[in-house]
Amino acid sequence: MKEILILGAGASGLAAAIGAAQTGGKGVRVTLLDQNPAPGKKLLATGNGRCNLDNQASSDPRRYFTASPGELAALLEGIGRADVLGWFQELGLVTRADEEGRLYPYSNQAADLTGLLLRWVERLGISCRTGCRILELGQKGRRYAVQVEEGGAKRLLTADRVICALGGSAGPQFGTGGFGPALAKRCGGACEPLYPCLTPLRCGDPARMQKLSGLRARGVVTLLDGETPLAREEGEIQFANYGLSGICVMQLSGFLAPGRGPVRPVLSLDLFPQQEADALAGWFARRAAHLPDPGAFWQGLLDQRLGEALWADAGLAASPDRVPAAGWQALARVCKGWRFEQPTLCGWKQAQTTGGGLSLKEVEPDFQLKGCRGLYFVGETLDCAGSCGGFNLHWAFGSGLVAGRSAAKSETT
Repeated sequence: MKEILILGAGASGLAAAIGAAQTGGKGVRVTLLDQNPAPGKKLLATGNGRCNLDNQASSDPRRYFTASPGELAALLEGIGRADVLGWFQELGLVTRADEEGRLYPYSNQAADLTGLLLRWVERLGISCRTGCRILELGQKGRRYAVQVEEGGAKRLLTADRVICALGGSAGPQFGTGGFGPALAKRCGGACEPLYPCLTPLRCGDPARMQKLSGLRARGVVTLLDGETPLAREEGEIQFANYGLSGICVMQLSGFLAPGRGPVRPVLSLDLFPQQEADALAGWFARRAAHLPDPGAFWQGLLDQRLGEALWADAGLAASPDRVPAAGWQALARVCKGWRFEQPTLCGWKQAQTTGGGLSLKEVEPDFQLKGCRGLYFVGETLDCAGSCGGFNLHWAFGSGLVAGRSAAKSETT
């Protein structure tokens, strides 16, 4: 009987386990190992507890961050052929899509998806050992040997196939710590530097950010390299005492990868994206004629504190009735291109996923590590970080499913 060990019982590990057991049937013995007290801990928290598990645009390589875009496109095609949503449907999951193409369990409950997967783990006879910390991976004869710490004692487990689904470094509160990519590196795989991805961005000038902390506004955020636009996102911008947040800001964090990011990063906010600067300046001037009181000028447009900060950055006089035409042009320019210099990534605890990891050039189409027959790396261990909106779970479930099926099919040596 073929023995398959799966390291990590998150989204990719659970998919790998179920996929392997379904494919191999009675000819395989599948064991899940996880250091958390219960499997699926991080999965329960995704989508604010609703579990945004996929996206209708998940096959688009442009929605992912990686140093190997060519390899990514091919791997996504393989995941597409695995038909993750069809697989979920066979398991009994009913999904619904929102207006932006994000897919959720019909119940909008992450716990329902996790519970469904765990019921299939039990139904297929998959052994799940929790509180089991992975220490090392090696070889024992023709088999793989995994050293673990379980119940305070060290044990050596052997298997014909090993699937590493240990995740990256994002969300250490969920039991992650970057061991997966580190293990890949020890196995001889080339890795891209790790960085927090889908995270808020810190901005300089703490005094300025403290004044804006707690405010929200809709607009367009553009990431610049000096004056050159690199990427833009639209949505709600959240101001914090350390910097900027909101999905539109977090999406841009993926462009700040070490060695691939801009030399001089700048965030530029357009708080009135529907109007050109000249039209906006004229509109401000006409508004001031009717609302000369500074307290009334921003009412119904922006929070007063936000308006006062824009007013000050434009260098305007205290009262709208004293502003010359050039002043309204200056205010419009600030409102259309409010700059926050040198944004940097927040830490791992605030990151939704891990950027970097095992290079996609190091794995076969079935996620097997090249040169290491029977050893697979999936999910967040790999250099692939998706955008917000279900892309990361599509990658996690899909890569796990492909690897699990392959591990069960492949011949032992």
